[in-house]
Amino acid sequence: MVTSQLPLWSDKDAAEGWSVRESQRARRLTVRVFHTGRVEVVVPSRTSARAVERFLERHRSWIERKREEARRRAGPALPFPPPRIELPACEETWLVHLADGPLRARIAASGAGLLTLAGGLGNGQSLRHALRRWLTERARQVLAPLLAECACELGFSYQRLLIRRQRTRWGSCSTRGTISLNCCLLFQRPAVVRYLMIHELAHTQHMNHSRRFWHCVARHCPEYRGLDRELLDGWRRVPDWVFGDEAA
Repeated sequence: MVTSQLPLWSDKDAAEGWSVRESQRARRLTVRVFHTGRVEVVVPSRTSARAVERFLERHRSWIERKREEARRRAGPALPFPPPRIELPACEETWLVHLADGPLRARIAASGAGLLTLAGGLGNGQSLRHALRRWLTERARQVLAPLLAECACELGFSYQRLLIRRQRTRWGSCSTRGTISLNCCLLFQRPAVVRYLMIHELAHTQHMNHSRRFWHCVARHCPEYRGLDRELLDGWRRVPDWVFGDEAA
């Protein structure tokens, strides 16, 4: 997926954080309003600018309504760098300590739940990159054994695990048995994380969302409906620094 050069509906939209993303896998135009109020329009390859304009004209009222809802529900802006990082998935709290160092921020973790950010103190983007690298690695350390344990317990198998940082997907499973999990799962409750793992493991047997797939999920996670709704709203529990101040 790549960011498209197609123009937005207006300069005002661009200034307010709207973006157009071209996707080779997309089959139709879609729009998503994130909990921050950011708007992303996903378009199939070779979509004309006029088609995007017509699409936004049709959905303008819905988009503005969703953005207003996001503004009402948004909490107060949090300080950056964060003084602490809560990871409910593994019931961890990390205190963040800032220290002098090189221009490019580096991060070091101690077993006492302390993260030391050294350097980059005048460069917010460098600090964010360091925290994101740490988050991805911590997700690998936490989620890999959990997925392996879940698969063994329930009788599933998969080929390998990838940890990613994605804005719109919590996980996926390829036809070759590769499961991808979003590092942002660390900000969700353990029960929600287990549901998502069961969901992706079930795809190793059913590469669709058919009735048989959902029966498989329900057999191993009877409360999946409530957990799925909680996961849908889970982006609100992801701190702004995980995606903030970067290109869509």
